[in-house]
Amino acid sequence: MAGGIGALVGSVTALGTQQTVIEKFFPTQSVIGHPVDAQAILAKVEPAVVSIDTTLSPSASAASGGVIGGAGTGMILTPQGEVLTNNHVVAGSSTVTVTLFGQTSAMAAHVIGTDPSLDLALVQIDGGHDLPTVDLGNSNAAQVGDSVLAIGNALALAGGPTVTSGIVSALDRSLSAESDLTGSSESLTGLIQTDAPINPGNSGGPLVNAEAQVIGMNTAVASSSSGNAPAQNIGFAIPIASITPQLAGLQQGGTGGTNGGVVPGSTGPGAHAYLGAVVATVTPSAAKAQNLSTTSGAEIIGLDAGGPAASAHMAVGDVIVGLAGTRVTSASSLVSALDAQAPGDTVTVTAWQGATERTFSVTLGSSSSG
Repeated sequence: MAGGIGALVGSVTALGTQQTVIEKFFPTQSVIGHPVDAQAILAKVEPAVVSIDTTLSPSASAASGGVIGGAGTGMILTPQGEVLTNNHVVAGSSTVTVTLFGQTSAMAAHVIGTDPSLDLALVQIDGGHDLPTVDLGNSNAAQVGDSVLAIGNALALAGGPTVTSGIVSALDRSLSAESDLTGSSESLTGLIQTDAPINPGNSGGPLVNAEAQVIGMNTAVASSSSGNAPAQNIGFAIPIASITPQLAGLQQGGTGGTNGGVVPGSTGPGAHAYLGAVVATVTPSAAKAQNLSTTSGAEIIGLDAGGPAASAHMAVGDVIVGLAGTRVTSASSLVSALDAQAPGDTVTVTAWQGATERTFSVTLGSSSSG
């Protein structure tokens, strides 16, 4: 997403030219004082990280303005070659290939199952056997300040995966995000925020803790809307605790989204009403620290330039407390309120702008996340 915030980070190849959205650093010790042996961690994890390349179907290529292929990342879950990645990495693809760590020749693969509503996909490497696998950790134990590494096929650069490092910056983030590849958008909740730099192509790659365990799947990155200061190192990962309960379903072909792919109020499979904002839950302590006028709600921390919220003249710093007559007390309750609406609906959004409570008329967009 050019000039917006909350971009999904599957890399795009357009007529041989990569389109990039964002942009590395390498501490050897976490801020809470525990030494981090990055090379030892990578020795355990990197062999099970793969790059994924896709060719779009003709219809998807036409819809994306002539983009003919994309690139992302995956994690090997089984020795037989089941690979976890984001749905938006493989959505609309006619062919999928996987390149193993340290290899130059790609292997044919196919999609087993997807869940567009959760942005999950499972890919099978054709003929895979005796492959290394990642170790899945407990994302519920993650704390702000924990050291992490992000590994992935950033910008589809040749020569192997890119490794960046940082910390867990925040927990339980919610956002609306848009894919540079297909233009589809989606709402995600419960995300891990990290300052480890994440770039297009990192989608589907692991966010790894100091014990070399995968605690999240890198999925989205914030970029700045026009007129705002540049966003720096604000990336988001789906926590592994949200993913593992879905794996059995993905092995059986996936759920295809809530209620078989039709979200209440949607206009088609996998579609959600789209607000175009990255939000964070307001807590009493945060309200006091920021001198906010309310102690609960969903604070806008980023806007999709030209998206529904921005078009209605909402701004970063606004705290949403109601949508279409439903009270909003947190980021997750805002997403729930949106899921009850249909793309194209015009709704009233109530928000605090500084010391003034205002109402906005917002025409919701559509997120066909499949």
